[in-house]
Amino acid sequence: MHKTHSSLTPWLLLMPAMVLLVGFTHYPAVATIWHSFFSTAKASNPAVFVGLENYALAVDDPVFWRALKNNLWFALGTIPASIALAIMMALWINDRVPGRGLLRMAYFTPTVLPMIAVANIWLFFYTPQYGLLEQVTQALGLPSHNWLGNPDTVLGCLILVAIWKEAGFFMIFYLAALQQISPVLAEAASLEGASRWQYFWRVQFPLLMPTTLFVLINALINSFRLVDHIVVMTKGGPDNASSLLLYYIYEVGFSFWDSAYAAALTVVLLVVLAAVAILKFRILDRRTHYQ
Repeated sequence: MHKTHSSLTPWLLLMPAMVLLVGFTHYPAVATIWHSFFSTAKASNPAVFVGLENYALAVDDPVFWRALKNNLWFALGTIPASIALAIMMALWINDRVPGRGLLRMAYFTPTVLPMIAVANIWLFFYTPQYGLLEQVTQALGLPSHNWLGNPDTVLGCLILVAIWKEAGFFMIFYLAALQQISPVLAEAASLEGASRWQYFWRVQFPLLMPTTLFVLINALINSFRLVDHIVVMTKGGPDNASSLLLYYIYEVGFSFWDSAYAAALTVVLLVVLAAVAILKFRILDRRTHYQ
């Protein structure tokens, strides 16, 4: 009896977390995959099994491919820049610089701001004629420009907003990792005549690889889940130039009320994220040194 009680205790302790995980993660994922093989139920027409028809529709959907292309460019623009900026900020405030506490607060403040508030702040920056950016360009004698209304610049504007918001969040992880590195290594590198760059590239950066792998996966997920900024700033325009994949799924599901097609697009998004994450693990895990 005592042995049975001992074996049940861990499962009972895990039960609340398992219920939440299954109810809010595993079940919705399975239900989404199942729903993607059916049509959307209408008032007089129940959902019927259509097989891969929703996925075939995605293949022939030019807006889907435009949103996927935009998202890939968005990820390529935000992930490396956010990580590089986070490392530089962490290296700076890890040293004993004057006002280090204020610098940490300043770098981390964009992270704690609500995403809607951030979008409205930057919407003011980009507003034509009287926005902050327009005032600077006018003072320099440059012509006025509609930053969010031009297909050539709107995606770059969203990338800048995402970098500004995410770099401080990633900085926290790098700062914690840097503080775990023994100062003896810096002393040994100094005795060997290594420069700051050589010490970072050959000592610190390899030891930061576990953190980099973790941050990369989070940055990848963040780059494919952006909706709030687009709703407030561009609504996917102009001409779908700023429409990202999750925003397009939101439009299909809640504006066009085609939940089955939205489910199929969600499955495609999950497959893309899983494939990229696995590829990153296979490539980077071999170069990662765990202390």
